Amino acid sequence: MNVHKGHRARMKRRFLEHGLESFEDHHVLEILLFYALPRVDVNPLAHNLLKQFGSLAAVFDAPLDELEKVEGIGRNAATLIKLIPQVARRYMISRASLSDILDSSEKAGRYLLPRFFGERDEVVYLVCLDAKCKVLNCRLMFRGSVNSASVSIRKIVETALSFNATSVILAHNHTSGIALPSREDQITTRRIEEALWAVDITLADHIIVADDDFVSLADSGFFHR
Repeated sequence: MNVHKGHRARMKRRFLEHGLESFEDHHVLEILLFYALPRVDVNPLAHNLLKQFGSLAAVFDAPLDELEKVEGIGRNAATLIKLIPQVARRYMISRASLSDILDSSEKAGRYLLPRFFGERDEVVYLVCLDAKCKVLNCRLMFRGSVNSASVSIRKIVETALSFNATSVILAHNHTSGIALPSREDQITTRRIEEALWAVDITLADHIIVADDDFVSLADSGFFHR
């Protein structure tokens, strides 16, 4: 036990002094597991996780029930692992200010990308803007593809009106890893554009995100007005 205690103290000190730059992937998991399994040698568990899932990213992306199938990984450890990407996303979102001016697709993409970090589901966001393209609100609208039945155009219009938006930006992700808009994406986007136009609100862009990449329908010349 004293050996393990000394090892943990050294690992923690190394992290505090130098960060994770000098850590191997199994070390990263090991120091994380210290806090879920305080009296267990977690080095073999860290190696087993990487062996089972193939990479550090795959460990964090793994479903909870799959993590729990790894011997020695109980509910507490699995929950802590699943917490990390969620906390990372919230951290990145919190750095984005509501005072941001999103007057270009590049700015809009940079603002929205953190909201999709670590998402395994397709999600839809709506960004409401004032006349100067300042962010009034950014809201998660739906969980499911933008062309699915779950997307309520009425809800999008009502949300935009509730924030007195002059224009809005729609954004959703493709979990396939390909950011190119589908035909269904284009059809639904046009329907949303027309509904918003009827209440004097402009659909300024539709950003489609895949991993760390995004495509702007505005840049592609999709919008006529």
